[in-house]
Amino acid sequence: MRAPSNLSRGSLGFNMTPMIDVVFLLIIFFLVSSHLARQETQLELDLPEASTGEATREDDARRVVVNVLPDERPDERIQVGGRRIAPGQLTELIRYESSQADGRLEVRIRSDRRVPYRSIEPILLACQRGGVWNVTFAVVSAP
Repeated sequence: MRAPSNLSRGSLGFNMTPMIDVVFLLIIFFLVSSHLARQETQLELDLPEASTGEATREDDARRVVVNVLPDERPDERIQVGGRRIAPGQLTELIRYESSQADGRLEVRIRSDRRVPYRSIEPILLACQRGGVWNVTFAVVSAP
């Protein structure tokens, strides 16, 4: 019987295919998530003007953007993540997001200037019930 020799085998190498697959999946994930984040703030709203205030600095804090639309039906004005929700659902959403962010959640309210305050108040109450203190309003600086 002949003993096998190691010379006939090829050199050992790493299989890079799984790593390349994972890297491509991560790239696709971050491209899609950044696109959705930009889409949330690009919703056409006639924001109110502010004569005072400061520009927010973008950080990596967890953020929920609540858009308030100028619709006729007050129960369908609130939009989060591209879908319309009721004020009661907003409270549950903020509680959940706050628990995921270890209490460091920012809620950014983007409202049309024609929306009355009675439509903004339930959002502020939902933030209070969810334990969120960091609430900002998106405005346009006055010329």
